[in-house]
Amino acid sequence: MIASERLHKVLARAGLGSRRLMETWIEAGRVSINGRIAALGDIVETGDEVRVDGRLVPSGRLYRRVLRVIGYHKPAGKVCSRSDEQGRPTVYEDLPGARGGRWLSIGRLDFNTTGLLLFSTDGELAHRLMHPSTGVEREYAVRVLGEVRPEVLERLRAGVPLEDGVARFDAITDAGGEGANHWYHVTLREGRNREVRRLWESQGLKVSRLTRVRYGPISLPRDQRAGRWWELGPAEVDALIAVAGIELDEAAKRNKVRRETAVAKRARAGGRSKGGAGRRTAVSRSARASEDEWTSTRPRTAPKRHGPAAGQRAEGRGQSATAARGPARRSSPAAGQGGAAVPRAPGRKPPRRGG
Repeated sequence: MIASERLHKVLARAGLGSRRLMETWIEAGRVSINGRIAALGDIVETGDEVRVDGRLVPSGRLYRRVLRVIGYHKPAGKVCSRSDEQGRPTVYEDLPGARGGRWLSIGRLDFNTTGLLLFSTDGELAHRLMHPSTGVEREYAVRVLGEVRPEVLERLRAGVPLEDGVARFDAITDAGGEGANHWYHVTLREGRNREVRRLWESQGLKVSRLTRVRYGPISLPRDQRAGRWWELGPAEVDALIAVAGIELDEAAKRNKVRRETAVAKRARAGGRSKGGAGRRTAVSRSARASEDEWTSTRPRTAPKRHGPAAGQRAEGRGQSATAARGPARRSSPAAGQGGAAVPRAPGRKPPRRGG
Protein backbone atom coordinates (compact mmCIF):
# COMPACT_ATOMS: atom_id res chain seq x y z
CA MET A 1 0.00 0.00 0.00
CA ILE A 2 1.16 3.58 -0.67
CA ALA A 3 1.66 6.07 2.17
CA SER A 4 -1.95 7.33 1.98
CA GLU A 5 -5.07 6.12 0.20
CA ARG A 6 -8.84 6.57 0.34
CA LEU A 7 -10.58 4.62 3.07
CA HIS A 8 -13.10 2.74 0.92
CA LYS A 9 -10.32 1.47 -1.36
CA VAL A 10 -8.29 0.19 1.58
CA LEU A 11 -11.27 -1.63 3.09
CA ALA A 12 -12.22 -3.16 -0.27
CA ARG A 13 -8.69 -4.35 -0.91
CA ALA A 14 -8.66 -5.94 2.56
CA GLY A 15 -11.51 -8.15 1.37
CA LEU A 16 -14.33 -6.71 3.49
CA GLY A 17 -16.51 -6.07 0.45
CA SER A 18 -16.79 -4.14 -2.77
CA ARG A 19 -15.94 -0.45 -2.98
CA ARG A 20 -19.60 0.45 -3.29
CA LEU A 21 -20.48 -1.57 -0.20
CA MET A 22 -17.66 0.06 1.76
CA GLU A 23 -18.98 3.49 0.80
CA THR A 24 -22.40 2.58 2.21
CA TRP A 25 -20.77 1.40 5.45
CA ILE A 26 -18.89 4.68 5.76
CA GLU A 27 -22.05 6.72 5.08
CA ALA A 28 -23.87 4.71 7.76
CA GLY A 29 -21.21 5.63 10.33
CA ARG A 30 -19.99 2.09 10.83
CA VAL A 31 -16.31 2.92 10.20
CA SER A 32 -13.94 4.95 12.38
CA ILE A 33 -10.35 6.15 11.95
CA ASN A 34 -8.25 6.70 15.09
CA GLY A 35 -11.35 6.94 17.25
CA ARG A 36 -13.43 9.33 15.09
CA ILE A 37 -16.31 8.44 12.77
CA ALA A 38 -15.07 8.35 9.18
CA ALA A 39 -16.63 10.17 6.25
CA LEU A 40 -16.61 9.56 2.52
CA GLY A 41 -13.34 10.65 0.96
CA ASP A 42 -11.27 10.24 4.13
CA ILE A 43 -7.64 9.29 3.64
CA VAL A 44 -5.96 6.44 5.53
CA GLU A 45 -2.24 6.44 6.19
CA THR A 46 -0.07 3.50 7.13
CA GLY A 47 -0.39 2.91 10.87
CA ASP A 48 -3.88 4.42 11.29
CA GLU A 49 -6.29 2.49 13.52
CA VAL A 50 -9.41 1.54 11.57
CA ARG A 51 -12.47 -0.03 13.17
CA VAL A 52 -15.68 -1.39 11.66
CA ASP A 53 -18.67 -1.64 14.00
CA GLY A 54 -16.22 -1.08 16.86
CA ARG A 55 -13.99 -4.03 15.92
CA LEU A 56 -10.39 -3.33 15.07
CA VAL A 57 -9.29 -4.31 11.57
CA PRO A 58 -5.74 -5.69 11.96
CA SER A 59 -3.09 -3.56 10.30
CA GLY A 60 -1.68 -6.65 8.64
CA ARG A 61 -4.94 -7.01 6.77
CA LEU A 62 -5.21 -3.35 5.84
CA TYR A 63 -1.67 -2.66 4.77
CA ARG A 64 -0.56 -6.04 3.38
CA ARG A 65 -1.93 -7.13 0.03
CA VAL A 66 -3.06 -10.77 -0.11
CA LEU A 67 -3.72 -11.70 -3.71
CA ARG A 68 -5.69 -14.93 -3.66
CA VAL A 69 -7.83 -15.92 -6.65
CA ILE A 70 -9.92 -19.01 -7.30
CA GLY A 71 -11.75 -20.19 -10.39
CA TYR A 72 -15.20 -21.78 -10.35
CA HIS A 73 -17.20 -23.66 -12.98
CA LYS A 74 -20.70 -22.30 -12.54
CA PRO A 75 -23.54 -24.70 -13.34
CA ALA A 76 -26.95 -23.61 -14.57
CA GLY A 77 -29.58 -22.92 -11.93
CA LYS A 78 -27.47 -20.93 -9.46
CA VAL A 79 -27.38 -17.19 -8.78
CA CYS A 80 -24.22 -15.13 -8.31
CA SER A 81 -25.46 -13.19 -5.27
CA ARG A 82 -24.76 -14.13 -1.65
CA SER A 83 -28.45 -14.59 -0.91
CA ASP A 84 -31.58 -14.82 -3.01
CA GLU A 85 -35.05 -13.60 -2.12
CA GLN A 86 -36.58 -16.56 -3.95
CA GLY A 87 -34.47 -19.04 -2.03
CA ARG A 88 -32.53 -20.25 -5.06
CA PRO A 89 -29.08 -21.80 -4.53
CA THR A 90 -26.08 -19.48 -4.85
CA VAL A 91 -22.56 -20.06 -6.12
CA TYR A 92 -21.14 -18.99 -2.75
CA GLU A 93 -22.44 -22.22 -1.21
CA ASP A 94 -19.82 -24.13 -3.23
CA LEU A 95 -16.84 -21.92 -2.39
CA PRO A 96 -14.21 -22.60 0.28
CA GLY A 97 -13.55 -20.33 3.23
CA ALA A 98 -11.55 -17.17 2.52
CA ARG A 99 -9.37 -17.50 5.66
CA GLY A 100 -10.60 -14.39 7.43
CA GLY A 101 -11.37 -12.52 4.20
CA ARG A 102 -14.31 -12.46 1.86
CA TRP A 103 -14.70 -13.72 -1.70
CA LEU A 104 -15.51 -10.98 -4.20
CA SER A 105 -16.82 -12.06 -7.59
CA ILE A 106 -15.06 -10.79 -10.70
CA GLY A 107 -18.06 -10.34 -12.94
CA ARG A 108 -21.28 -12.31 -12.86
CA LEU A 109 -23.19 -14.84 -14.94
CA ASP A 110 -26.93 -15.17 -15.48
CA PHE A 111 -29.04 -17.81 -13.76
CA ASN A 112 -29.00 -20.12 -16.79
CA THR A 113 -25.49 -19.26 -18.01
CA THR A 114 -22.66 -21.64 -17.18
CA GLY A 115 -18.89 -21.40 -17.28
CA LEU A 116 -15.96 -19.60 -15.73
CA LEU A 117 -16.29 -17.35 -12.69
CA LEU A 118 -13.35 -15.80 -10.86
CA PHE A 119 -13.30 -14.78 -7.20
CA SER A 120 -10.65 -12.85 -5.29
CA THR A 121 -10.06 -11.63 -1.75
CA ASP A 122 -8.50 -8.43 -3.18
CA GLY A 123 -11.11 -5.74 -3.78
CA GLU A 124 -8.93 -3.56 -6.01
CA LEU A 125 -8.05 -6.46 -8.29
CA ALA A 126 -11.72 -7.42 -8.65
CA HIS A 127 -12.71 -3.81 -9.32
CA ARG A 128 -10.10 -3.25 -12.01
CA LEU A 129 -10.78 -6.50 -13.82
CA MET A 130 -14.48 -5.61 -14.06
CA HIS A 131 -14.10 -1.92 -14.95
CA PRO A 132 -14.83 -1.11 -18.62
CA SER A 133 -11.71 1.07 -18.85
CA THR A 134 -9.52 -2.02 -18.38
CA GLY A 135 -11.08 -3.71 -21.40
CA VAL A 136 -10.59 -7.30 -20.26
CA GLU A 137 -11.76 -9.79 -22.88
CA ARG A 138 -14.54 -12.25 -22.13
CA GLU A 139 -15.02 -15.24 -24.42
CA TYR A 140 -18.25 -17.22 -24.65
CA ALA A 141 -19.33 -20.41 -26.39
CA VAL A 142 -22.84 -19.81 -27.75
CA ARG A 143 -25.27 -22.30 -29.25
CA VAL A 144 -27.71 -20.44 -31.46
CA LEU A 145 -31.05 -21.84 -32.61
CA GLY A 146 -31.86 -20.90 -36.19
CA GLU A 147 -30.08 -19.95 -39.38
CA VAL A 148 -27.43 -17.25 -39.05
CA ARG A 149 -26.78 -15.42 -42.32
CA PRO A 150 -23.44 -13.71 -43.05
CA GLU A 151 -25.01 -10.25 -42.95
CA VAL A 152 -26.23 -10.94 -39.40
CA LEU A 153 -22.68 -11.68 -38.27
CA GLU A 154 -21.47 -8.48 -39.88
CA ARG A 155 -24.08 -6.43 -38.02
CA LEU A 156 -23.10 -8.05 -34.71
CA ARG A 157 -19.46 -7.13 -35.35
CA ALA A 158 -20.25 -3.58 -36.46
CA GLY A 159 -22.57 -2.73 -33.55
CA VAL A 160 -26.24 -3.09 -32.64
CA PRO A 161 -28.26 -0.50 -30.67
CA LEU A 162 -29.61 -1.93 -27.39
CA GLU A 163 -31.60 -0.37 -24.55
CA ASP A 164 -28.42 0.74 -22.77
CA GLY A 165 -26.41 1.79 -25.84
CA VAL A 166 -24.66 0.31 -28.83
CA ALA A 167 -23.01 -3.08 -28.28
CA ARG A 168 -21.00 -5.40 -30.51
CA PHE A 169 -18.82 -8.48 -30.56
CA ASP A 170 -15.11 -7.94 -31.06
CA ALA A 171 -14.80 -11.33 -32.75
CA ILE A 172 -17.10 -14.15 -33.89
CA THR A 173 -15.73 -17.60 -34.72
CA ASP A 174 -17.75 -20.42 -36.28
CA ALA A 175 -17.43 -23.49 -34.02
CA GLY A 176 -19.58 -25.89 -36.05
CA GLY A 177 -22.80 -27.70 -35.30
CA GLU A 178 -25.52 -29.80 -36.86
CA GLY A 179 -29.19 -29.31 -37.57
CA ALA A 180 -30.94 -26.22 -36.23
CA ASN A 181 -28.28 -25.57 -33.58
CA HIS A 182 -24.95 -23.97 -34.40
CA TRP A 183 -22.04 -23.07 -32.13
CA TYR A 184 -20.09 -19.82 -32.17
CA HIS A 185 -17.30 -18.41 -30.02
CA VAL A 186 -17.71 -14.68 -29.39
CA THR A 187 -15.54 -12.19 -27.50
CA LEU A 188 -16.36 -8.77 -26.06
CA ARG A 189 -14.82 -6.36 -23.56
CA GLU A 190 -17.85 -5.35 -21.53
CA GLY A 191 -19.92 -6.91 -18.81
CA ARG A 192 -23.42 -5.54 -19.30
CA ASN A 193 -26.40 -7.48 -18.02
CA ARG A 194 -27.28 -10.34 -20.43
CA GLU A 195 -25.33 -8.58 -23.19
CA VAL A 196 -24.47 -11.71 -25.21
CA ARG A 197 -28.04 -12.99 -25.20
CA ARG A 198 -29.51 -9.59 -26.04
CA LEU A 199 -27.16 -9.13 -29.02
CA TRP A 200 -28.27 -12.40 -30.61
CA GLU A 201 -31.92 -11.81 -29.73
CA SER A 202 -31.78 -8.41 -31.44
CA GLN A 203 -31.33 -10.33 -34.72
CA GLY A 204 -34.31 -12.59 -34.10
CA LEU A 205 -32.18 -15.52 -32.91
CA LYS A 206 -32.48 -17.56 -29.74
CA VAL A 207 -29.55 -18.63 -27.57
CA SER A 208 -30.13 -22.22 -26.42
CA ARG A 209 -26.84 -22.56 -24.49
CA LEU A 210 -24.28 -20.05 -23.23
CA THR A 211 -20.98 -20.80 -21.49
CA ARG A 212 -18.15 -18.44 -20.57
CA VAL A 213 -14.89 -20.18 -21.45
CA ARG A 214 -12.36 -17.42 -20.78
CA TYR A 215 -11.95 -14.27 -18.69
CA GLY A 216 -8.85 -12.31 -19.68
CA PRO A 217 -5.84 -14.66 -19.57
CA ILE A 218 -7.68 -17.36 -17.57
CA SER A 219 -9.49 -20.14 -19.42
CA LEU A 220 -11.95 -22.71 -18.12
CA PRO A 221 -10.17 -26.10 -17.86
CA ARG A 222 -11.79 -28.70 -20.09
CA ASP A 223 -11.76 -31.35 -17.37
CA GLN A 224 -13.20 -29.11 -14.63
CA ARG A 225 -16.60 -30.36 -13.49
CA ALA A 226 -19.50 -27.97 -12.94
CA GLY A 227 -19.92 -26.81 -9.35
CA ARG A 228 -16.21 -27.24 -8.51
CA TRP A 229 -13.57 -24.62 -7.69
CA TRP A 230 -9.80 -24.56 -7.99
CA GLU A 231 -7.07 -22.20 -6.79
CA LEU A 232 -5.13 -20.27 -9.41
CA GLY A 233 -1.38 -20.69 -9.41
CA PRO A 234 1.15 -17.86 -9.00
CA ALA A 235 1.69 -17.48 -12.77
CA GLU A 236 -2.05 -17.12 -13.40
CA VAL A 237 -2.46 -14.58 -10.59
CA ASP A 238 0.49 -12.61 -11.95
CA ALA A 239 -1.17 -12.56 -15.38
CA LEU A 240 -4.35 -11.10 -13.85
CA ILE A 241 -2.32 -8.49 -11.97
CA ALA A 242 -0.63 -7.47 -15.22
CA VAL A 243 -3.97 -7.18 -17.06
CA ALA A 244 -5.42 -5.11 -14.22
CA GLY A 245 -2.39 -2.80 -14.24
CA ILE A 246 -1.66 -3.16 -10.52
CA GLU A 247 1.86 -2.42 -9.27
CA LEU A 248 2.89 -4.39 -6.21
CA ASP A 249 4.61 -2.70 -3.30
CA GLU A 250 7.40 -4.35 -1.32
CA ALA A 251 5.04 -5.93 1.22
CA ALA A 252 2.95 -7.44 -1.56
CA LYS A 253 6.06 -8.77 -3.28
CA ARG A 254 7.13 -10.51 -0.08
CA ASN A 255 3.66 -11.99 0.26
CA LYS A 256 3.87 -13.15 -3.36
CA VAL A 257 7.04 -15.09 -2.55
CA ARG A 258 5.35 -16.70 0.46
CA ARG A 259 2.36 -17.63 -1.69
CA GLU A 260 4.57 -19.24 -4.33
CA THR A 261 6.35 -21.22 -1.62
CA ALA A 262 3.04 -22.42 -0.17
CA VAL A 263 1.80 -23.49 -3.61
CA ALA A 264 5.03 -25.40 -4.22
CA LYS A 265 4.65 -27.22 -0.89
CA ARG A 266 1.06 -28.20 -1.72
CA ALA A 267 2.20 -29.46 -5.12
CA ARG A 268 4.87 -31.64 -3.50
CA ALA A 269 2.30 -33.01 -1.05
CA GLY A 270 -0.14 -33.91 -3.80
CA GLY A 271 -1.87 -30.54 -4.14
CA ARG A 272 -5.47 -30.32 -5.20
CA SER A 273 -5.42 -32.92 -7.93
CA LYS A 274 -9.21 -32.93 -7.99
CA GLY A 275 -9.87 -29.21 -7.78
CA GLY A 276 -9.94 -29.17 -3.97
CA ALA A 277 -13.43 -30.63 -3.98
CA GLY A 278 -12.45 -33.53 -1.78
CA ARG A 279 -11.42 -31.24 1.08
CA ARG A 280 -13.84 -28.44 0.44
CA THR A 281 -16.43 -29.33 3.09
CA ALA A 282 -13.94 -29.67 5.93
CA VAL A 283 -12.05 -26.53 4.98
CA SER A 284 -15.14 -24.44 4.38
CA ARG A 285 -16.82 -25.38 7.65
CA SER A 286 -13.95 -24.22 9.85
CA ALA A 287 -13.21 -21.17 7.74
CA ARG A 288 -16.80 -19.97 7.49
CA ALA A 289 -17.23 -20.25 11.26
CA SER A 290 -14.56 -17.59 11.70
CA GLU A 291 -15.18 -15.56 8.54
CA ASP A 292 -16.40 -12.56 10.52
CA GLU A 293 -13.60 -12.75 13.07
CA TRP A 294 -10.66 -10.55 12.08
CA THR A 295 -8.32 -11.67 14.84
CA SER A 296 -7.55 -15.15 16.07
CA THR A 297 -6.56 -16.01 19.65
CA ARG A 298 -6.16 -19.74 19.09
CA PRO A 299 -2.53 -20.73 19.80
CA ARG A 300 -0.60 -22.49 17.13
CA THR A 301 0.58 -25.98 17.99
CA ALA A 302 3.43 -27.90 16.48
CA PRO A 303 2.24 -30.49 13.96
CA LYS A 304 2.35 -34.09 15.10
CA ARG A 305 4.65 -36.40 13.23
CA HIS A 306 3.27 -39.75 12.16
CA GLY A 307 4.14 -42.50 9.75
CA PRO A 308 7.37 -44.22 8.79
CA ALA A 309 9.28 -40.96 8.47
CA ALA A 310 9.11 -40.43 12.24
CA GLY A 311 10.57 -43.89 12.89
CA GLN A 312 13.31 -43.30 10.37
CA ARG A 313 14.31 -40.09 12.16
CA ALA A 314 14.51 -41.99 15.49
CA GLU A 315 16.65 -44.74 13.97
CA GLY A 316 18.99 -42.25 12.34
CA ARG A 317 20.32 -40.85 15.61
CA GLY A 318 23.31 -43.23 15.78
CA GLN A 319 21.77 -46.50 16.98
CA SER A 320 18.53 -48.37 16.79
CA ALA A 321 15.84 -48.00 19.42
CA THR A 322 16.36 -51.61 20.48
CA ALA A 323 20.10 -51.21 20.97
CA ALA A 324 19.57 -48.03 22.97
CA ARG A 325 17.23 -49.80 25.39
CA GLY A 326 19.39 -52.91 25.76
CA PRO A 327 18.16 -56.52 25.62
CA ALA A 328 14.45 -56.85 25.15
CA ARG A 329 14.15 -59.62 27.77
CA ARG A 330 16.27 -61.77 30.09
CA SER A 331 17.21 -65.30 29.25
CA SER A 332 14.79 -67.87 30.57
CA PRO A 333 15.94 -70.08 33.50
CA ALA A 334 15.34 -72.97 31.17
CA ALA A 335 17.89 -71.63 28.74
CA GLY A 336 20.43 -74.12 27.54
CA GLN A 337 24.14 -73.80 26.99
CA GLY A 338 25.14 -70.82 24.89
CA GLY A 339 22.28 -68.77 26.25
CA ALA A 340 19.74 -69.98 23.71
CA ALA A 341 16.24 -70.12 25.10
CA VAL A 342 14.41 -73.44 25.01
CA PRO A 343 11.14 -73.02 23.12
CA ARG A 344 7.98 -74.17 24.83
CA ALA A 345 4.65 -75.10 23.45
CA PRO A 346 2.17 -72.29 23.28
CA GLY A 347 -0.41 -72.23 26.04
CA ARG A 348 1.60 -74.31 28.53
CA LYS A 349 3.39 -73.05 31.66
CA PRO A 350 7.09 -73.85 32.20
CA PRO A 351 7.77 -76.83 34.59
CA ARG A 352 8.29 -76.09 38.25
CA ARG A 353 11.84 -76.43 39.58
CA GLY A 354 12.84 -78.26 42.77
CA GLY A 355 11.25 -81.11 44.69
